[in-house]
Amino acid sequence: MSKQSLQDKSIVIIGGTTGLGLSAAHACVNAGACVTIVGRNPDSADTALESLGHNARALSADATDSQTAAHAIQLAVDSFGKLDALYHVAGGSGRSAGDGPLHTLSDEGIDFTLRLNQLSVIYSNRAAVLQFLDQESPGSILNMTSVLANSPSPHFFATHIYAAAKAAIVGLTKAAAAHYAPQNIRFNAIAPALVATPMSDRAQHDDQILDFIKTKQPLDSGRIGDPSDLDAAVVFFLSDESRFVTGQTLAVDGGWSVSEGQVPQ
Repeated sequence: MSKQSLQDKSIVIIGGTTGLGLSAAHACVNAGACVTIVGRNPDSADTALESLGHNARALSADATDSQTAAHAIQLAVDSFGKLDALYHVAGGSGRSAGDGPLHTLSDEGIDFTLRLNQLSVIYSNRAAVLQFLDQESPGSILNMTSVLANSPSPHFFATHIYAAAKAAIVGLTKAAAAHYAPQNIRFNAIAPALVATPMSDRAQHDDQILDFIKTKQPLDSGRIGDPSDLDAAVVFFLSDESRFVTGQTLAVDGGWSVSEGQVPQ
């Protein structure tokens, strides 16, 4: 892949001010792209924007607002003349709001987790498709799902609405990929396992989970992933290098989805 494989591309990253999204934003800029990043925290957005340089714009807004993605896309178009790709990273755990095993769920936990992890993706994908159709141009949409969508971990990660929402993203990605292929609008997804981000802080400091990860994510000595582990795949999916790929979900998971792991008894 060319080091400038995103040259002159205009990319919107929903959830691009910290963690996985910010790492991807740096990778995209390094590959020649202009990026527009969105995050909830104004301070994080300002800090991220400063680190990305003049080929970046930032919007502080909530991805669960139905108009946030549309506003970010308009900012990208106003700044860089077009939209070429959208990467939706925003999401997170609903554990503190009441997500968990099915029999423990609160209505508030269900609603919060679905809005954060499912509705936000629907909103951003809709906004991007509308822009691509208006431009009469091809485009690439990459969605963030999770290995928990199809490879559960009932002992340590029993958040059932989170898993359901991430599985729904796979379904949306495939259905949209089939529908918009004639317009050369591509939809793909990326499924990480446990990565060192602010969302995974609980797991990063739990010795039992760290022991579990040694065998559940056995690649590279059984470590937690780093945000940069996903960057090459993100650049590939957002670039023309993947122009003949749509409707696919790529697990970047250190071997999680093909490993048994060990649960302490």
